[in-house]
Amino acid sequence: MTDDGGRRSGVLFGVGAFAWWGLCPGYFPLLLPAGALEVLAHRILWSAVSLVLVLLIARRLGDLRRLGGRTWLQLAAASALVSANWGVYIHAATTGHVVDAALGYFINPLVTVALGVLVLRERIGRWQLAALALAVVAVGVLTAGVGSPPYIAAALAVTFALYGLVKKLVTADPRVSVAVETLLALPIALGYLVALQVTGGGHVTGSGGGHAVLLVLAGPVTAIPLLLFAAAAQRLPLITMGLLFYLNPALQMAWGVAIGHEPMPVARWIGFGLIWLALVVMSIGALRSRAATAPADGGALADPSSR
Repeated sequence: MTDDGGRRSGVLFGVGAFAWWGLCPGYFPLLLPAGALEVLAHRILWSAVSLVLVLLIARRLGDLRRLGGRTWLQLAAASALVSANWGVYIHAATTGHVVDAALGYFINPLVTVALGVLVLRERIGRWQLAALALAVVAVGVLTAGVGSPPYIAAALAVTFALYGLVKKLVTADPRVSVAVETLLALPIALGYLVALQVTGGGHVTGSGGGHAVLLVLAGPVTAIPLLLFAAAAQRLPLITMGLLFYLNPALQMAWGVAIGHEPMPVARWIGFGLIWLALVVMSIGALRSRAATAPADGGALADPSSR
């Protein structure tokens, strides 16, 4: 969709998806005392149920039979990566490390650029190189100031960047691919939940009906923003999606500082400042490159939605 109505709806879908993700730190602590692995297993289980229902309603369930072997392998890799990303994020949200999670998603675009250069052999300009150098300095400042490397941020940034790299190679419908990712992880999740219940370590039946409902809602909480994101991606140019992306970590950081009262020493502010500067540098480079390659139109920047 390239008309004004399509762009407006795309922006609404995009804002909805990224704002939803940005406010998720308020949801996962409600699932305590369930641990991160148990919450992850429930998230996989109920996401799979939700997404299969979406495929049934959209009449796309038959697409599963038409996926090739290579696509199944790609989606298996994507499943492992997104499950790891979810697990680390749940751990961060339930242990007072929301600001670290926000840092990870701020770093993510820079890691994506690095993967493009290292794996896909894409050419890198001086603006992107400067941005990566600033990111390296920022990580050094955070490590020196906080006392340890930003493991949570690094894990989230790397797993999500690798997930994006794999998804770039997948040609299946987004709804189908996300459903397959959860279905592939489902046997492990179910096995873990059954083992927890048998050994008395599960919380789905021992913490009250309200807690059980919250665990089941992990499915819609996961599936709805994914569907909003897919709808936005179909209607908006990548530059707009990239700008909207930062709503997610910005809200997470605000939540961690204002509501979670997580510590923000000077070194952490400096590290975040360097990351934000790196993102500005990278964005300027992307806009300059786009302007240089746009068709001649009297010097105006071409409307990205017209391509």
